[in-house]
Order: sequence, then C-alpha cells, then structure tokens
Amino acid sequence: MNQSFHHPTSRRDFIKTTAVLGGALMSPLGFSASAAPNTEKLRIGLIGCGGRGTGAASQALNADKNVALTAMADVFETNLRNSLGNLQKENGEKVQVPDANCFVGLDGYQKVIDSGVDLVILTTPPGFRPQHLKAAVDAGKHIFCEKPVATDGPGIRSVLASVEEVKRKKLALVAGFCWRYNNAERALFQQIQSGAIGDIRAIYGTYYTGPVKPMPPASDRPAGMSDVEWQLRNWYNFGWLSGDGLVEQAVHAVDWIAWAMKDVPPLKCVAVGGRQIPAEGGNIYDHFEINYEYADNVRAFLGCRQIPNCSNDNSATFYGSKGIARELGFAGMPFVKGETNWKYAGERPDMYQVEHNELFASIRAGDPINDGVRLAHSSLMAIMGRMAAYTGQEVTWDMALNSQEHLVPENLKWDDELPVKPMALPGRTKFI
Repeated sequence: MNQSFHHPTSRRDFIKTTAVLGGALMSPLGFSASAAPNTEKLRIGLIGCGGRGTGAASQALNADKNVALTAMADVFETNLRNSLGNLQKENGEKVQVPDANCFVGLDGYQKVIDSGVDLVILTTPPGFRPQHLKAAVDAGKHIFCEKPVATDGPGIRSVLASVEEVKRKKLALVAGFCWRYNNAERALFQQIQSGAIGDIRAIYGTYYTGPVKPMPPASDRPAGMSDVEWQLRNWYNFGWLSGDGLVEQAVHAVDWIAWAMKDVPPLKCVAVGGRQIPAEGGNIYDHFEINYEYADNVRAFLGCRQIPNCSNDNSATFYGSKGIARELGFAGMPFVKGETNWKYAGERPDMYQVEHNELFASIRAGDPINDGVRLAHSSLMAIMGRMAAYTGQEVTWDMALNSQEHLVPENLKWDDELPVKPMALPGRTKFI
C-alpha cells in the first residue's frame, strides 16, 4: 500500500512570487509583509481524501481565481478516486491532477509535498497531523490544517516546534477551527472580550451529538485484513488516530472556551467519562464531563456525548460579573444579556469558505496568517481533559504538555501487527 501510481518530477518547493518584492528576489524562505500582492498560480495538494478533505479542497479552489489542485494522497485508492471525481464535477478545469500525482499509501503525504505544490491541505485522521505538518513546514509549504492537530503530548510538542518554523519561514497556517472565521462568533467574542458581560466567572459548553463513524462488529472485518488497515478504516474508534470523541469532535467547544479566555491556557482540570454503548474492538469513550480551572477561580465546564438517538446540543454560555453571553452554534444567533443587550443580526457566510478565503488572501497580500499556537493549545486542552478522564487524576497544563505517552506508532507499516490498547479505567490507567 505504500506505492504511488507514479513518482512525479518536482517543481520548485515554494512559489516564486511569494519571494518577490518590486521585481527583486527575496529569501526563498518567505516574503515580506509589505510585498505587493502576487498573481502567480498557487498549486494545491490534498492529503486525506475523505469527506472533510474533499470539502476543504473545493473551498480552497473557490477561494482564489488562480489556483489549481495538482496532487492528492490517501491510504485508500477508492477514497482518492471518489474525491477526485467529485472535485472534477464541482470545480472543472481547476482540478488538474494527473495519475502521476495520485498517491496511495502511508507515504503519499510526502509525495504530494514533493510534487511541486505550493500549499497543502491536511485532512487525514488527527494522529498523523504532527508528522504531516512537520514535513510540509520543512518543505516550505503554506498549510490548511484541520483540527485537532495531534492526539498526544509528544504530537503537540512537535507541532509547536513546527509552528516556530512557520513563523521563521513566513508561511501561512490556517487552522480548521472554523467558528473563528464566522462573522457572528467573531462579533460575540469581541463583545465578551471588550467587557460586555464584565469579568468571566464561569463557562458551560456542550457538544452532544452522534458518533462520526460507529464501530462495526469484528465479524465485518474481512479475512486477511491487517490490523493497520482495519483501524484506519474505522479510525474514529481508536485513540491513537482520533484522540477520542472529545479531542476529535468536542474540541470545537473547547476552542470556544479558549477563545473566551483570550487563549490563556487553564491551570488544570479534572474529568469523568466512560463508555455507555458497547463498541467491540474500539477503545474510545462515548461521553465526558470536564472541569477546567483558571486563575482567580474561574471555571469552565464542558459536557460532550457521541451517542445516537439522544438529545443533541452544541452551545456555550459565558457567565460574567455583569451579564451572560450565549453561543448557539448552528441553532441560532449569539447574544448578550447584561447592562446592554445585544444580538448578532449581520451576515453569516459559510465559515468553512471564509477560512480558505482569508488563507489565500493572506498569501496574496504577503501577510500570511499563522493560527498555529492556538491550534496546538486548543487541541492540547482537549487532550488534557481526556487524560484526566482516563486516569481519574487532576492533570495540569504542564503535565499534559510534557506527557511522555506516545499513542501514535512510529515507522508504521501497512502489515504491522497493532494490538488495540484496552479502554482506559480511571484509577487504574496511569498518567504517563
């Protein structure tokens, strides 16, 4: 499975026009924030061709007039071919991906990066993202990276090192925390941070929804299918790949908390969680409740559940000394009740499209967006909550950041034996 259809000839690693100012070449590491807007074609590579990857690629192609999708990779050829067909139907001549630039296998990400693209879209299961992000940054590529960015502490530390290189090379890195690119939410959090509800005393967020991909019974596993392939096909159900439902899904609600707190990390947290609905073979919980503690006794509480046929809710309430603010997700417009009431009444364009519009505009303007630190920190906040729930221990920010628990296998091969770690048992599972 670590084979490509063909190995393409590489183009320059970084687009020439992002290194041009007034006709004179600058450093190949990046471009000046004062550079004139460039007009050269940007070539896009898609790494991870599932539904989110296909959507992100289409949004990228709609974000700029002079872009083309030129390379794609996935571990499954069916995913790649379905994605390619859908993108061709939706985006026509902007999809310019020959067979030579279609890569299937665990090493496909590197082949996309080496194919001459200028920007990569990272939408594989989260366990792979630190490795893929590092490779893209090392090669000097602009990046759209879906959330979360890692599933363990070592992955977060790798990401933070890569983010420093993003800064040094003046690359663009936009995170898939899409609510940060929604007009309504931007206006709400501006209200909160400008003092509309006074000092924040507490936050209560929810992420009650169904599972991304229910775990099939073991009897559905074809004879001879490797452990690695089985787990990749059911990636959401394995902690090393998804990080658990808290990290993979509810991280959006975690990011709301982080946003309200001006991205200052919590001091520590405790949590509970477990598995109510059996899932043969997987090892993730289906519900959590996390209590984050900040300075000055400020608390943030998050409840999440990924169980079908239950009441769903995705919202957050921010309790301040002068009032409250509410974030309603897709259920309505955010509002403030306090000394002065406020409700958002403006436009609410597609936030998934806006994040790509602003990514490409920042590249063209020579002023690249870098969401890297908050991408890593919000991801770690979710990982921290999972650690607390799995172990039953109080987990500090420094403990989570410096954890030595490596969930993601190193040097993974398609035919590796990969035993599934048992589901965590609080009070028995040790913090590492």
